[in-house]
Amino acid sequence: MSTTRHTTMWDAAVDALERAERLHRQFFRLAGQHARVPVWEPPIEVFEHEGRLAIVVALPGVPPERVSLELEGGMLVVTAERALPRAFAVGAVHCLEIPYGRFERHIRLPAGRYRLAQRDAQDGCLVLDFERLD
Repeated sequence: MSTTRHTTMWDAAVDALERAERLHRQFFRLAGQHARVPVWEPPIEVFEHEGRLAIVVALPGVPPERVSLELEGGMLVVTAERALPRAFAVGAVHCLEIPYGRFERHIRLPAGRYRLAQRDAQDGCLVLDFERLD
């Protein structure tokens, strides 16, 4: 087996394990687990162009004003909670694919210093626009 193919297979296996771990945290949280523990991670997109950095965080059902942002060195930490609608809190669950509960997403920023220039919500996504300071 060639080294390139072996590396590609290894990368795919590591990606699959990371996805499985995220799903496990998302769907198999122990009953009674403290609400401050993150139980899911929203998907993101990161774009860089001409000294600007745009980050899109998919957060349907999460009010944008309830999302907390912290910039810790080269890491952006996005946290909030998506509450289970009260109407769904009782009765039998036939399908539950949308994650609920506290989330936390750590996003490593490209090298450099950044300042949040704009924060917006579009179509269920939090859109963050950073400008590079150096």
